[in-house]
Order: sequence, then structure tokens, then C-alpha cells
Amino acid sequence: MAMRNVLLFLLVATAAPAAKFYSDDPLEREPAPRNVANALRRKVSDYYDFVLNTFAAPGEKHTPGKPVHAQAVNTLGEPMDGAWYTRRHYYTPMSTADLVRGPGNENAPSIAGKWVVVKAKSEGVTPGFEFVDSKKRRYVLKFDPLEYPEIATAPDVLVSKFFFALGYHVPENYIVHFTRDQLELGPDVELVDAKGKSRKMTSRDVTELLIRVPKDKQGRYRGGASLFLQGKPLGPYKYYGVRRDDPNDTVRHEHRRNLRGLSVFCAWLGHDDSRAINSLDMLVQDGGVSYIRHHLIDFGSTLGSASYGPNTPRSGFEYLFEWKPAIRQFLTLGLAPPKWALAKYPHYPAVGRFEGDRFDAAGWVAEYPNPAFTNRLPADAFWAAKQVMAFTDEQIRAIVKTGEFSDAAAEKYVADTLIKRRDKIGKAFFAQVLPLDRFAVRDGRLVFDNLAVVHKLSAAPGYTMQWSVFDNDKETRSPLSGQTGPQVPSTSAPYLVCDIHAGDSSKTVSVYLRDGRVVGIDR
Repeated sequence: MAMRNVLLFLLVATAAPAAKFYSDDPLEREPAPRNVANALRRKVSDYYDFVLNTFAAPGEKHTPGKPVHAQAVNTLGEPMDGAWYTRRHYYTPMSTADLVRGPGNENAPSIAGKWVVVKAKSEGVTPGFEFVDSKKRRYVLKFDPLEYPEIATAPDVLVSKFFFALGYHVPENYIVHFTRDQLELGPDVELVDAKGKSRKMTSRDVTELLIRVPKDKQGRYRGGASLFLQGKPLGPYKYYGVRRDDPNDTVRHEHRRNLRGLSVFCAWLGHDDSRAINSLDMLVQDGGVSYIRHHLIDFGSTLGSASYGPNTPRSGFEYLFEWKPAIRQFLTLGLAPPKWALAKYPHYPAVGRFEGDRFDAAGWVAEYPNPAFTNRLPADAFWAAKQVMAFTDEQIRAIVKTGEFSDAAAEKYVADTLIKRRDKIGKAFFAQVLPLDRFAVRDGRLVFDNLAVVHKLSAAPGYTMQWSVFDNDKETRSPLSGQTGPQVPSTSAPYLVCDIHAGDSSKTVSVYLRDGRVVGIDR
């Protein structure tokens, strides 16, 4: 009898429709993480990742007429604070000092003692070390190429601060200046030579590596030092699927808004190297619970840089391999120049191929297809664009200054280009939706900001507003006759919904109220 009652309860519970809103909506933080007991370190082959994403298109895609809307968001459509993301500058405006500080400015390598080299960096396109300073803190030390001083270290530092303000978990990156005497080789350090063979590293190896590193006017070497992240490294995450060893990773990555919207941030900052190997999962502990935190790392290949020099002129305009442009060039015998061939770049050795005149915000692409990026919908792009537009000209210039460009003209050019690209992003993506946000009820009226108007990208339109009583259990609406203005109707119903458009009903925003408080937004 007891078992039959349990089965009957489960049948009824399964058949009952779920309510759209619950008493604790909208959530601001993800649920407390479950303990991760058996997380495994993994490595992703960059070549395999390129081939798979270029020719196999992994991940769950949209189907005609059935788009997969963003997941891992609260009822307002916002990612919640947690292991993937933390709401920062757009939601609670950061001061210029906090923007410049980024993820931290208190842990620069100490020069009070030697930096002990404990590992030679054998991966990536630029030379480097891992070292421990006199305070026992561990860093990755990377350098610029001789011909292009600052082209990798400047972006690595300043772009990390932008991504931090945009909500991502990133390492603390520092510009450092030092002499050869600052480095001391630790015991039994292994070096992988050009033939792929491992051997014991010598002091001569350190000196020979520094021969390929540019110096500043004081004769010091310049490098980028990245503080090791907290926790145990588990390798990169993928932009599709989930980690099977992580009980908290329940949303397919190609459907996460913070990863779909990342495509817009990468377009703004010229991060075409936004692939799996430039991410890192760390097993961290908090309150006795182990969980996996997801990070973006390695920003040396941004702002038109390829780390070892300027990026290819095709960067951001075309994938590394793409059929249509190749066929077009073949059929026109190369007489129809592609868009990227028309872009012009000033000659600053510290700046890669980074420009704003030919920049196409909506058409920008990474080096090869990214499942989360290709799944981006207008609502995902709007979520990202509103954050990009939140940076003022002065804030952008202050962050760019942290790259410590020795040429003031190069610094100004980077900031001017970011401002130009920012405005193109707002214009492109605000036009795809009705760009209303910051909804609230004040003095009995529903108020909001039209972000296109706020940022002077368009004139203020007229709005059509229709209020309805909303049945939270059945998810049905009962229109309220005559209730078509911003005044919140007086009714005993706990839930109301207001549908708003500005002449184009395909671009409608639905705002849900519970007891006079905004609890949900549908775009």
C-alpha cells in the first residue's frame, strides 16, 4: 500500500504543471555548490579542438522555429553569481579605481628577494617561466617578441581588467620590470627543447631565453607576470556539453548566457583566440566544500595581437577555414577584395592589427567556430552589449593605461579604437531587440531605461503597453481592459504582466510583477 501511494504521488507530481515563478525569484546567486569528490585533470588538444569545431560542429544547435533560449539565468534573464560569473560593473557601477584594480593589484611579485625559476614554459607561442617570489607566491612569466615590445604583455594585463569588470573569473596579471640578477634557477627544473626532449635546465638556458626578450630604456627586461589561481588546476573547459565529473555543471555550455554573450565581449576586445585552451577550471574549497570555478586566462592574443606579433588581417572577419570566402575569391579571380583587405592599421609596434572603422560587431568571428558563440540569440547579444556600453570613455582610457604602453600615441589609439568599437556594438545589438532594461516600480508606475536612448543611439520612441493578470500556475494571461499605460493597475491579483513594444510587436518585452515588485522579464 505504501509503495502504491509513493508511485501515485510521483505520478501526480510529474503531471502537475510547474509554476513560472517561485517565492525566492529572482535568484541572485546560484544554489550552494555540491561537493566535487572525483574531479579529474584533463587536457584539450588545440588541433583536435580546431578540427572538431570546424568540421563537426559539436553541441546542441537551434532547430528551425525552435530556438534554444539561454539557460543558467534567473527570471530576469541574468546569469547568477557563482562558479562561472559574478555581476559587476553594469549592475553595481565600479569606480575608476576599482576598474583599474581589476581582480587585484596587491599581489605583484616582490622584488625584495630572488625570483626562483621552478618551471620553463613549454606551451604557447612565446617563451616564459614559472617562478616563486620571496613571499612564496607562484607566477607565470611571459614576454613580448623582440620586434614588437609590449604587443602581448600590455593586452594581457589591461584586457584581464575588462573581463573582470564584465563579470568573469580571471587571474591577476602584472607588468614587471627586472634584471637578469632577479632570476635564480631552482633545483631540478626540466626544460623541453625544440625537439621535444626533456632535460635539466641550466642557468645558461635562462640567459639564452632572455636574449629573445626586449628591454626597456633602463635596460630592464619587461614581462607579464600572472599570479597562479587559487586551487588545483583541472585543465580547460569546453564550449559545449558539461563536465561529467562536476555535479554542479548541469547546463550545457553552448546554452549558457555568460558564454554566448562572451562572443560580444571578445569582438569588442579583439579576442579571436577565445577557445578552450584559453580557459581553466580550478578545484577550490569554500566552507569545507570542494567545487569547480571556471576562469578565462591568457589575453596576450587580444587587441589585434597574436602574442608573437600582429594578428593576421583576416582576424575577426573570417574563420581560419571557411568555404564561402575561398569560393568567392576563386570565382572572382581575387578581383573582389574581402572586407578585411580594406582595413587600415597605423604602425605602432606595441599594437597589433586592431581597428574600428571596418569592425563589424554582428559579423565578428573567432579563429574558428565556437558552439556557444554560434548559438547566440539577440537577447544574449543585448545582455552583453548593455555591459559594454556601461564603460565611459574615461573609464576605458584609465584601464588601457594599465597596459603601460611606452608610446602615448599607441595608448591613445587603443583607447580610441575600443571606444569606437563599443559604440558599434551598442548600435548593432540594441537594434535587434527593444533595448529596455533597469525595470522598477516607482510611485505606482512601471519605469525603465531605453538604453539606445540613454546612450544617444536613437530617439525616444512611443510605447504600447498592455497589462494583464498573470496566472502563475497555469501561465495564462487575462488582459485588463483600458490598462495601457505605465500606471500599475490596482488589483488583488498577486501577479501582473505588462507587454511593451514600440511599434514592432516582434520586439516585445514582457515584465512580470509580484505584489508590485519586478520578478521576471521575457524578451
